[in-house]
Amino acid sequence: MRYILSDCETILDLGCGDNSPIRFLQTKTYGIDTSKEAISNAKKKKTHNILKVMDVKGACDYFKSKSFDAVVALDVIEHLKKDDGEKLIKDMEKIAKKRVIIFTPNGFIPQKGKSIYDSHLSGWTDVELRNKGYKIFGIYGPKRLRGDYHKIKFDPEFFWTIISELIQWTYIYNNPQNAAALLCIKEIKK
Repeated sequence: MRYILSDCETILDLGCGDNSPIRFLQTKTYGIDTSKEAISNAKKKKTHNILKVMDVKGACDYFKSKSFDAVVALDVIEHLKKDDGEKLIKDMEKIAKKRVIIFTPNGFIPQKGKSIYDSHLSGWTDVELRNKGYKIFGIYGPKRLRGDYHKIKFDPEFFWTIISELIQWTYIYNNPQNAAALLCIKEIKK
């Protein structure tokens, strides 16, 4: 993430939660999340320069066009219905000056959670995101080795984690159709 966003001075982190990897970047970050608890915890941890409770689906209504160098949604679009996810992607592309980054499971993976925001409502494939102009990279190794929350399915977990990592860097990264998750990057034309 540090490399991908190295030329970005301002970043909007949609669905930031309280533990976003964006917190490690030395740049101006604006985080929004639907969860009041997540934003409260993020404020205590000082994860972003600015934090706000807001539904990510309303971001385009709140932020002007070309407001941030980059707009990031990590593990967000799969929690929206497909048409809401489609709209969010378009909104992200309007708000971003340079780059949009999306991280999502590869295809639909059922997931229930503690709150309504934890459930997966849609799935996204490398083909459909590539057709939207994104460059796609496979992440977390082969899909068949991972289960809920991308956890290794098999025992011993340590052994299968090593196997997953080896396959990740030797094959999956450049063959996202077989990956557990997708890292999607779109350069915004000026």
